[in-house]
Amino acid sequence: MSQNRVLSMIGLAQKAGKTASGEFSTEKAVKTGCAALVIVSTESSDNTKKKFRNMCEYYKVPFYLYGTKAELGAAMGKEFRASLAITDTGLANAVRKYLPVENDGGRCDGENQDT
Repeated sequence: MSQNRVLSMIGLAQKAGKTASGEFSTEKAVKTGCAALVIVSTESSDNTKKKFRNMCEYYKVPFYLYGTKAELGAAMGKEFRASLAITDTGLANAVRKYLPVENDGGRCDGENQDT
């Protein structure tokens, strides 16, 4: 159920024009300070996961591993997406409510995970 909500919220963010998808656009959103949340597909290569995890840690952007490339792409109305950034803080917080904590890819936002 929560998976459908996460994907629905990603679709809503896409329709609102508050996303950046694809490796280059996601990286640009993080580095320019526009990204409020980064989601990388669990199917992505270890190199891609490490790259985004380290980048998000450095720029203090929440990072999550979630879904397949096809699921993320379908939620955005595209074919496949390995990575995406949500650029609106309110939408990012709404998506984070439904993301599983145990699959957060190492939260990089400086929050205490014990709360």
